[in-house]
Amino acid sequence: MPRPEQKIIKLTIDGREVEAVEGSMLVDAAKAADVEIPYFCYEPKLGQPVGACRMCLVEIEGIPKLQTSCSTPVRDGMVVNTQAARVKDAQNSIVEFLLVNHPLDCPVCDKGGECPLQDITFGWGKGRSRVIEPKRHFVKPLALSPLIAIDRERCILCYRCVRFSQEIAEDWQLIFTERGSHTFVGTHDGHPYVAPFSGNIIELCPVGALTSQPYRFRARPWDIEGAGGICTLCPSQCNVEFTVRDDKVLRVLSRENPAVDDGWLCDKGRFAYQSIHVDERITTPLLRDESGELRPVPWDDALRAAGAIAEHRGRAAALVGGQATNEEAFLLGRIVREGLESRDIDSRLSPAVRPGDATVELDLARALAAPALQATVADLEFAHTVLVVGTEPLDDSPILDLRIRKGVRRHGVQLLIATERPSALDPNAAFSVRYAPRRGAAFLADLDGALAGGAASPEAAQLANLLRGGGEEVVILWGEALGAEALPALLSVADRLGLAGRAGAGLLEVPSGANGRGIREAGALPNAGPGYSEVTAGRSAAEIATAAAAGDVTALYLFQVDPVRELPGRGTWERALARAELVVAHAAVLTEGIAAHATVVFPAESHAEKEGTIVHPDGRVQRLRSAIKRPNHVRAGWQVLTDIARAVGVDLHVLTAGMAFRRLVEAVPFYEGLTLEAIGGRGVRWPETDAASALPAARTSPPTPPAPAAPLAAPSNGRLHAGVYRSIWASPEVDVSPSLQFTVAEQLVELSPQDAAALGIEHGAPVQVAQNGTRLSGRAAIRTGVPAGTLFLAAGIARDSANALTDDVVEVAKG
Repeated sequence: MPRPEQKIIKLTIDGREVEAVEGSMLVDAAKAADVEIPYFCYEPKLGQPVGACRMCLVEIEGIPKLQTSCSTPVRDGMVVNTQAARVKDAQNSIVEFLLVNHPLDCPVCDKGGECPLQDITFGWGKGRSRVIEPKRHFVKPLALSPLIAIDRERCILCYRCVRFSQEIAEDWQLIFTERGSHTFVGTHDGHPYVAPFSGNIIELCPVGALTSQPYRFRARPWDIEGAGGICTLCPSQCNVEFTVRDDKVLRVLSRENPAVDDGWLCDKGRFAYQSIHVDERITTPLLRDESGELRPVPWDDALRAAGAIAEHRGRAAALVGGQATNEEAFLLGRIVREGLESRDIDSRLSPAVRPGDATVELDLARALAAPALQATVADLEFAHTVLVVGTEPLDDSPILDLRIRKGVRRHGVQLLIATERPSALDPNAAFSVRYAPRRGAAFLADLDGALAGGAASPEAAQLANLLRGGGEEVVILWGEALGAEALPALLSVADRLGLAGRAGAGLLEVPSGANGRGIREAGALPNAGPGYSEVTAGRSAAEIATAAAAGDVTALYLFQVDPVRELPGRGTWERALARAELVVAHAAVLTEGIAAHATVVFPAESHAEKEGTIVHPDGRVQRLRSAIKRPNHVRAGWQVLTDIARAVGVDLHVLTAGMAFRRLVEAVPFYEGLTLEAIGGRGVRWPETDAASALPAARTSPPTPPAPAAPLAAPSNGRLHAGVYRSIWASPEVDVSPSLQFTVAEQLVELSPQDAAALGIEHGAPVQVAQNGTRLSGRAAIRTGVPAGTLFLAAGIARDSANALTDDVVEVAKG
């Protein structure tokens, strides 16, 4: 839908003529004119103002009573006075009322020094109180959750935290209980406030009522400094500010960027910073000795051992993990292709469209990257219709979940969902449909047929009707987990809906890795070089595993990825790593595959230490800056790669991170003109630049989508069709972060109520899932919405991960 039109009007504030957008709130218009109006409850991100604190009262000509400027829209010709005697008297009174019960414990309060109540008390308070009665008291502090402490004596009842819970995250866990002066923030029946976005209320709180448990009493505002950065723990790539003291990250705050994150963070991004400073982190190179143990060694020894990869020319392969920067992926690609004379490098989870058909894969990649098809994050909020297919935003890219909810709630976006697993967004959707596990390609082919007017299933036909009648601006949010086989149908659906070149419409991918898009654009693909240039095709990740297990690939370079944990085909990867003669890895912590099989392990940088660039799923190139020094013996990833390049006879001509970026820009035509200064703190969307036309066009039309597959046969005798999901918490960084231990992902086997009843399994009961001799243990999670005959298993976890299974059907029994 069209963005709201902005009509500029004029008004007068304290005798000054001010321009503002018609309909904006008076407090915002005043702020833009450098007129400060105090407030506590107002926060534009929370939606419609509530005027709860009454701190922002002003005098408006023609209105006898004082008005709350946070809830008063500006209009042309309005005359406002913020300095009138009765305005000041009202503001003094509000401050006095707030301090009636607020404890004066600023010296021991974590908010002290960065507290709006302190500032407003000094600026707008009388400086004295007439109240001599005892203040109210509560037990303090209480653990609102394992991450948040609440001091109810300090609460000024501004509604911010409750509104966030009810209107933004929509988890409806926080409420006001009791009445009058006894009112306090709580949860239903005192349950802990455990939710994916709970940490945002700490930052929203204008006083010290809600504080971070990990940060409590760690530092004062005058002890710290802020450093801007990007969170690379998921594809959302939220802009953050690291709170740093003595070269240690003590806290992560949001650094609002409306084009990316809307100023929110998930709890993984907010609290997993602790993984940077835990004892489990690798901070020195490790080399496997003759006894089979990984031992710390000097850098020269580790580089010498890793340099032996030169002896495996033509038989080496590399995998690039999602947290790599564009520069790291680009440099590693050059090492593989130029130094090791190999074509085998990959960064994707999904298999090939058709094994060996590299031309089709390259054309699909180019077609999906076409600037005319690129939707933005903001389009999710303002589109007429959003179709979510093959992804669960809450797990895969959490901030997009909030953005979609905002679009539905504020702008009436029609939300359509087509996934194999129930979605957290189902209650917000106008229509939801489930397809069978691993049948995303078949469903999209069915939908494509329905849009073409052909025969289709009732679900696909209904979805097609809603898409046709859902307005011109349609955004399709799709996940890499759909698989490459679904891409021809996806492009055909986009073509039938006329999305190309239409403002506010298009495709938006949720890649499996945080920087999945940037890594591909940098050339970490078996069928494409930097900028999707044509190269002699190599093996995909799955094909690399098979070749290594067979002895055809003898050396593996794993850059911030553990295929045993991260990739499908766990058994094949274990055999591949065990047979490989040399395994070089970059890792921050020792995950199972690295610990068991790596020959050399280089310590990897955290996202607070890296210098480089990454690419957001919507094509926004963003810059990573070093917020803290690298600990101990950790070196920059690009620096280690240049050392390895020299060992294999390649001069990368890179001496600094900036030089690595310039080499990348030279190699990727559609990055032409990009500079680190231009990227700055907000990023640059390359599809909007003049250089975007340099993206190579697809040489052939996308292949015809396959015919819809026949429905799956109904399972029997305890056998169910298995799907896979990856929890938001399935991450090594979460596993080692002390404050997030209560979230560490385990195997939850999601079952439908019907199947659970037939198998005699209760919610939370132990279950066993077996297939071809492989057995996984987990707990049952009975979930309404799971289609009968299917179950869903967690992948990417440390134990009993679903990537150990290879077939679609499993046997389920009580544990």
